[in-house]
Amino acid sequence: MAKHQKIKKNAGASTAATVKKVLKYLNKYKLLFAVSLVLAAAIVALTLYIPILVGNAIDLAIGKGQVDFDGIFNILVKIGIVAVVTAVLQWLMNVCNNRITFGIVRRLRRDAFKKIQELPLSYLDSRSVGDIVSRIIGDVDQFSDGLLMGFSQLFTGVLTILGTIGIMLSINLTVTAVVVLVTPVSLFVAAFIAKNTYSLFKKQSETRAEQTALIDEMIGEQKTVAAFSHEDEALERFDEINARLQKHSLKALFYSSLTNPCTRFVNNLVYAGVALSGALICISSGGVAISVGALTSLLNYANQYTKPFNEISGVITELQNSLACAARVFELIDAEAQIPDAPDAHVLEEGEVNGKINIKNVEFSYTPDRELIKDFNLSIENGQRVAIVGPTGCGKTTVINLLMRFYDVDSGKIEVSGHDIRNITRSSLRRSYGMVLQETWLKSGTIRENIAMGKTDATDEEIIAAAKGAHAHSFIRQLPKGYDTVIGEDGGALSQGQKQLLCIARVLLCLPPMLILDEATSSIDTRTEMKIQDAFAKMMKGRTSFVVAHRLSTIKEADIILVMNNGRIIEKGDHVTLLENKGFYYNLWNSQFDNN
Repeated sequence: MAKHQKIKKNAGASTAATVKKVLKYLNKYKLLFAVSLVLAAAIVALTLYIPILVGNAIDLAIGKGQVDFDGIFNILVKIGIVAVVTAVLQWLMNVCNNRITFGIVRRLRRDAFKKIQELPLSYLDSRSVGDIVSRIIGDVDQFSDGLLMGFSQLFTGVLTILGTIGIMLSINLTVTAVVVLVTPVSLFVAAFIAKNTYSLFKKQSETRAEQTALIDEMIGEQKTVAAFSHEDEALERFDEINARLQKHSLKALFYSSLTNPCTRFVNNLVYAGVALSGALICISSGGVAISVGALTSLLNYANQYTKPFNEISGVITELQNSLACAARVFELIDAEAQIPDAPDAHVLEEGEVNGKINIKNVEFSYTPDRELIKDFNLSIENGQRVAIVGPTGCGKTTVINLLMRFYDVDSGKIEVSGHDIRNITRSSLRRSYGMVLQETWLKSGTIRENIAMGKTDATDEEIIAAAKGAHAHSFIRQLPKGYDTVIGEDGGALSQGQKQLLCIARVLLCLPPMLILDEATSSIDTRTEMKIQDAFAKMMKGRTSFVVAHRLSTIKEADIILVMNNGRIIEKGDHVTLLENKGFYYNLWNSQFDNN
């Protein structure tokens, strides 16, 4: 029981915190918000004026003596004018509400996407792509739906309730008292539904994100799924998540579906109470205390009074859903960003980088409970080619991550051109490296745009020269529009080898002072690889280069070969020296040919 109360308390605090954050986004639209409120008040006033006109028309129709047709006609004209003006004001209010809602949504998505650019890689590495995409797309959409409904119905509903109570009090106190006494029932219903829907809608949103992540994973790796005949297992995982989503959705919808019947029941109680008490007063007073027209107006106001409770209950349910979704988006926006560059951080200027790198007593681990890089020391002179080899998981790629400051060291330091890289701006440090990874990445756009990604002002001649250097020019010419061919996400229909050649051309175009090649030729055929190795040799001349490779034959010409195991350098030297030592590298070299 205590645990259940604690969960409810935490949910309430979470809701309040989310509402505060939403109000901060609303602050920019204070003027539009004020206009919307004024329009809502005007709409309610005009809507409440119509029953008075209808009541007056009825009194003129059934009054003593001859029916006043002229008076009734004038009232009908007024009703028509009021209805038209109300419709125009309603349209203007919707325009304001739409601008506010989708302005907030635009800023919310922008802030979420901006935060992704600022988050450390450790955050993105520990979460699925599908979950993050679901927060920015699906959850924001759900939030906008609830917010728009809130603007459209909540304000007018509250004003309608207050307005009808005021007018009914002016007509008859006794009948109004009957209405007010039944009101707490509606409030109880709304409170009950609100308490039980927030946590359920949050679970629904979280499970939907899990489902999106699975779909994204399965579509992205469908070839692997098919190759290993994993379709049935994938379907079982999807069915399990889908069943949980159904369970949470049904529970959430069960409570939200109570809204309509419960509030309609209260509506009928109010209407019956007004009709009975008003009729008795009208009969007993002979129409003096309440006329027939006034009773008709009261009945109309009873309907108008109870209708907002029905709408507000529905709005509250939808708002609970939207706030649960907003909370997930704010979790992303409020996530701790990577430590920003210091205000006095050094900017590496072009020509300043001499390629000299010192790694001193570096220790690093991705998680505190699993040690990886330990007591790592290395000194590299300008223009040296450094190859890093070792078994899978020994820390080769981790060293590259540390050099690029994708992760910061736990202790020790890495110096580039005499500067601790933690005191260098990330952008200037990364501009000093040219990087080709085993995992290629190409954006949607033309071949030309992808090659010129690191040098947007490059001329066509420079782009073509880079493509020729990467041996990509021949296959690019065969594409439908050559360098203007548009490729889709991650290279579209290009082969893995062709995509890797484009990534190599991208680096060749920039030619920064330092290079990182992480399995850069892993997807290229042997003949092309020989040509690429020749291009790399020319490119690396005079530049400090790091080469991570599993195929040891590709790194024989390296000046220094670092042999790593369990996060430490266990051997260091050139190819000939390491073979003569007949140590770990010697065994790696021979096992490679033994396996072949």
